[in-house]
Amino acid sequence: MTEEQISFLNQLAIRAGEEILKIYSQPFEVENKADGSPVTIADAAAEKIILAGLAELFPGVPVVAEEAVEAGSLPEAGDRYFLVDPLDGTKEFLKKNGEFTVNIALIDNGAPVFGVVAAPALDEIFWGSCPVDGSGAQAFRGAIENGTVTDVQPISVREVPDNGLSVLASRSHLSEETAELINRLSVAEQLSVGSSLKLCWVAAGRADLYPRLAPTMQWDIAAGDAVVRAAGGSVVFADSGKDFVYRLPENAKKDDLRNPHFIAVSCRSLLPGMAPAA
Repeated sequence: MTEEQISFLNQLAIRAGEEILKIYSQPFEVENKADGSPVTIADAAAEKIILAGLAELFPGVPVVAEEAVEAGSLPEAGDRYFLVDPLDGTKEFLKKNGEFTVNIALIDNGAPVFGVVAAPALDEIFWGSCPVDGSGAQAFRGAIENGTVTDVQPISVREVPDNGLSVLASRSHLSEETAELINRLSVAEQLSVGSSLKLCWVAAGRADLYPRLAPTMQWDIAAGDAVVRAAGGSVVFADSGKDFVYRLPENAKKDDLRNPHFIAVSCRSLLPGMAPAA
């Protein structure tokens, strides 16, 4: 991923976020998908912008995007494809608390090698590049100001604190299993924030652990996962402690994009009840 490509993808996420904010500031209708989850016209408007941009700069790379998949369009992805969630955290969008994001990730051979997470209502953007071979990984946080990225700062996960962990939990989707796991840890504070911001907070050293023992989709976490890995952390399968892997079989269906339970950690030594993966 070149600097020009990274800049393009960041600007694409910002442009999609600007379109979302136009709708966010006005009355809008809410519909329900087949699974009961909410969706608004902002989802489709943002995805349209992202799909057009990706087709322009990456014409040969398949794109797996949430609203397109909901409409029945799921391309043969192969080993290299984009994962797009045009509006992650729709419940936070509806609550008007600002904790929603635009997520764009590039998957290569099962790993997220680049991801950008823009939080348009918070004027914040995170991105990370993490090549498959692990070389040259970098993660950043920036401010969004007048449609451009300013105040760029490198980010990294923090060292394990001595006085207890800061653990993240979903604001709208905290499962009983996740709560039980958190209760087994030495927790100094439990934080709640919406959307893929939870992953970005681990990456930026604002928290140590984000367990998710509840349903998610690949497009929900891939961009944030890339930022975590680029910042020196890990996203692992909860049952094994091994690195999370993104795969789509031939003739994939939406159900093939559902994630197993996972944990995002600043350090593998924090994995509760598991030995660090080799």
